[in-house]
Parts: sequence; C-alpha cells; structure tokens
Amino acid sequence: MRIKLLFILLVAVSVTGFAQSKKGAASYQYTVDLTKVVDDKINVELSVPPIKGEEITFYLPKIVPGTYSIADYGRFVSNLKAFDKKGAALAVEHINDNAWKIKNASKLAKVTYTVDDTYDTELTADPIFQPAGTNIEAGKNIILNTSGFFGYFEGMKNMPFTFNIIRSKDFYGSTGLIADKTGEPLAKVSKEKDPAAADKRVDVYTTENYDRLIDSPLMYSKADTAVIKVGNTEVLIGSYSPNAKITAKQIAESVGEVLQAQKEFLGGKLPVDKYAFIFYFTDQQVTSYGALEHSYSSFYYMPEATIEDMNQQLRDFVAHEFFHIVTPLTIHSEEIHNFDFNDPKMSKHLWLYEGCTEYFAGSVQVKYGLITPEEYLNVLRQKMVTASQFLDTVPFTDISKFTLEQYKDQYYNVYQKGALIGMCLDIKLRKLSNGKYGMQNLVADLGKKFGKSKAFQDDQLFAEITALTYPEIGEFLKRYVAGSEVLPLQEIFSLVGVKFAPELKTMDLSLGLENAAITIAQLDGKPKIAIGNANAVNDQGKALGFKDGDIIMKINGEDMPDLGPDLGVFIQKQQGSLKEGGTLSYTVIRKNEAGEDKAVELKAPVKKVERLKKFVIAFDENATPEQLATRKAWLSK
Repeated sequence: MRIKLLFILLVAVSVTGFAQSKKGAASYQYTVDLTKVVDDKINVELSVPPIKGEEITFYLPKIVPGTYSIADYGRFVSNLKAFDKKGAALAVEHINDNAWKIKNASKLAKVTYTVDDTYDTELTADPIFQPAGTNIEAGKNIILNTSGFFGYFEGMKNMPFTFNIIRSKDFYGSTGLIADKTGEPLAKVSKEKDPAAADKRVDVYTTENYDRLIDSPLMYSKADTAVIKVGNTEVLIGSYSPNAKITAKQIAESVGEVLQAQKEFLGGKLPVDKYAFIFYFTDQQVTSYGALEHSYSSFYYMPEATIEDMNQQLRDFVAHEFFHIVTPLTIHSEEIHNFDFNDPKMSKHLWLYEGCTEYFAGSVQVKYGLITPEEYLNVLRQKMVTASQFLDTVPFTDISKFTLEQYKDQYYNVYQKGALIGMCLDIKLRKLSNGKYGMQNLVADLGKKFGKSKAFQDDQLFAEITALTYPEIGEFLKRYVAGSEVLPLQEIFSLVGVKFAPELKTMDLSLGLENAAITIAQLDGKPKIAIGNANAVNDQGKALGFKDGDIIMKINGEDMPDLGPDLGVFIQKQQGSLKEGGTLSYTVIRKNEAGEDKAVELKAPVKKVERLKKFVIAFDENATPEQLATRKAWLSK
C-alpha cells in the first residue's frame, strides 16, 4: 500500500510540475486523477502558490452563485493534510465545515485531501442541488462541479488556477472551458514507467481566478457529444444517459431552433465564443431535478427519458439557462460581481436575474413561432396558478434579499411571479413606446451601460431603469416590486386585448384529481403519486371512490410512470383521451383491514364536473386596433 501511494503522489507531482513550468507565474496547481477512484472518492492534490504569514485559512465554498441555498461543500472533504517542501506535515485545524487553518503557512508547499461525491453519499441531510453537485462513478461518469473539488486560500482568489485532469483515454470532458492541452499521454508527461500510464491522458485547464474556476463545471464520461454553430458561437452538447435512452445528437436537433431564435432575440450576436450544455440523465428515482447556469455553460440533472417524452421540457430548460449569459452573468449587482463564497450577500433583484430570464425563455418561443400565442397564454396562466401558492404580501426585493434566510421557502416563486413581473414590464414598455421598446431593448441598454466587468449598485437599479425608460416604469417598480401591492394583471392584460378573470366556474372533463388531493407516498422504496386528502377530490374523483392513502398504479389500464418528465406527458395523454360517457378506471394500492397492500380497481363513467378555474385568460376577439397593435409588438419579433 505504501509503495502504491508513493507512486500516485510522484505522478501527481510530475504532472503539476509540467503545468507550472508552462505557466511560470505563481498560481494554484491542482491535480485530480479520475482513474483512481476508491469507494466513490477521489484524491485531490494542490501545489500552492507562495504564501506570506504564519497562518492561512483554506476554504471550500459555503455557497455558489445561481443556487441561492447553502451547500457547505467542505462536508464532503476528508483527510485534509498540509506539507512543506520536504514532505513534512504541517499542523491543520478544521475550524468549520468549509474551513481549515494551516500553521507555519510560509513553509506550505502542498495540500492533499479526499473528495466524496454528493449524488451517492451518506450525508443525506441538507442535500446539495444536483446540478451543483458532484458524481463519482468509476469508469462511467464523473461530474466535476469545481466547487466540490477545489478550494482557495483566504485573500488569494484573484490569481490563476491551473488544474490537471488525469483520465482514461476513452473518457471525454464536456465543458465550456477551452483546454490548454487535451489528451496529453500521461506516460509522456509524468516520465513514469507505469504500464497503465499508456492508457491514460492528461487534460490541462487554466482559469484567471477562482470565480472563473467555480463558474466552469466539467463532466467526464465516454464521449456522447454534438456541436451546433449559433452565429459566432460554437455550442457543445455533452450528454450522459446510462441506458442510452437519449443522445447528444437528439438533444441538439431538439434545441437547435430555440438557440437560433435566442441569437436573433439577442440581436444576432452572442457574447461568448464557446458555450457548453452538459446533460446528466439519471435512471434512479428522483423527486427533484433542474439546471444551473454558468457564464460559458449550463449543467442539467434530469430523469432519463426519451427525446419524445421530454422534448418541450428540454427546450424550456435550455432557453432559460442560455439566457443567463445576459442576466446575471453580464448584467449584475456588486453582490454578484464580488461574490463571497463563504459569507454571501444577496442581491434584491432575483426578479431580474431569474424572473426576467424565465420570461424571456417563453417570450422567445412565441415570438419566433416555436409555440402558438394560445399555448403561450397557457404558460403564463400556469405561472399565475403556481405563484398564487406563495406569499404575496412582502416586497419581492425583500424575498430576494433574504432568500437564504426567512424567505428560503419562497425561492421557487422567482420563476413564477418573477416572470410575470417581466411580462408586466414588457407590456407596459410596449404601450408607452407605441410598440418600439420592450424588455429586450431595456436589457440590451443595461448591458451597454454596465456589462460583465462593471456591476450596478443594488439600491440604484430602479433609478437606472427609470432613467432609461419612463417615470411610469419607475412607479411600477416602486409599487409592485419594491412594494407589496398585488400585480395589476387585469390592467396589464387589457393593454394587449387579453380577457382576464381571477376565477371562473367551468364544466370540464376531469381525471378526478385536484392538486390539493395529491401527495407523495413511498412504495417499495420508490416515491409514488397518492391520495393525501380524499375530501379534496372533485365529483369525478368521488364517483371513483378514492380513499386517503390510495397509491395510484394505473390509469385506464396504463402503468403510471415514475416521477419525472414522463409523468406530465402521461397525465396529459390520459386527460386528452377522456370522452363524456366513457369509462375512467384506476388501479390503486390500498391497505385492507389487516393492513396489507392490495390492488383495487376503481371505475366510473366520465362526466363533466364543475370546477373553479383560477386565472382564466384568452384573447379578446373584440380587441381594439390599439390593443392589437400593442399585442403584436408584445408577441411578434
């Protein structure tokens, strides 16, 4: 064991020396060997830049930009050790989850530690949002969200970071980074006579500082990639699908026209030369999934499904994350520009960073004919319905500023009410400018005034927007974003000839379930849709005879899919198949009097039921010419 460990360290030191001699200037020099995985853990080695002083604190991030929740990546680091140039150990004190104090720091030459992954870990409390997490599956897939692998010294973030990735020759790294060197044979670099080195390669990357490093995820697996040219930008699609249900080529074909539309939406030229979409599809049961944006890439964690089942969802996700190259990655406040990974200060403007980004993701699709105007109204309606479940009596700026604290349970509303704020501003701007100026123009003007290297002051943004637009826009922001007044949706929709009713009684065909009736239950260790409140089902559900605790296994004889993209498609299919007077059937698992799980068949005739439908919106066929002109400016390119 000692001989093997010595060899690993010699290889790491040799590779690090190669990278350092190339760059010359003082920098962090990291080495990670992806071919040496033990119990889903990987060793990390750091050759440190020169350090002054007798003590220094080494950090892993507490939080990273774009997540708006505490991660504490240091929880997944163990066995951290520090050494001087002669290999003698230096004293290390682990002062909290994410920080280690190192003594005699002026003698420090090397730091080593072991990283456990976040996807498959015994640390089940406070799980890390998967698109910001790490995965270590030997020979299959390794996700290097860099925040989980690489740390920094206090006061030393703004210097170059070079990292060497040792990989098997059949692994490929999907990333938005441009490598210094790719695929260098390890045997050549290390000068070692290890027979296994012939099948290993080294990729070398350099970032200008720690912020850029943490902004740069990588995914290593057997290559499944595709490239799309979008204007001046080379777009890489990297995919890992454990059962090959979906490929990078299929994803590229699905999202290509969305990306082309976004290019036009942003004026025909994109602010990056290379961009990577990195997709990790899991075949495990999931209760949540999503994506995380970066300046030159975005990372997606999703249930594995076919392209047919997740086509529109992929397009929606991609449209949202890609627009983040504008906000907040180009337009942002000082809190984001000078992000503190271990003592974060939140901005007031999630309505802009996430809300307007989500608004643009839908707007671009209707403007360029990827969805119909009627489909777009339904998208907006769903956001109203979801937003109504959240707090609406607190200024949205406060919810944003304190999203890590008292309002952390309100965060998801930034994608709902935040998008509706963007819609309201867009329509008001179109009305005030006779259709000539909207949110697209405003964001472009903000980008010209500020941009990636120049942040705005958080408290001054509304004044800046007012100066660029109209006093009425400043008043709207004051009342409905910085204030707690309810969004004037009826007034806004009337400007574009859209009828709006907060509530309306309708008679519809129904599967018998209402959201208030549904819960998640475990069956054989897997989450399933179940009846949590039988009193909340509608008349169709009462005719079927649902009971509390029923776990739904089949609808109309078809198996209920697991939680994930397939489920929504399945429900829509069943809803669309309903015919008045036909038969609706369910198979549920229900406990009998002995407490045993038994399959029970439920059947009832399909009938229309009275439902109180919230937020009903539709185009007014009697809209005035003025309303139609503003509507056209709002929905057309």
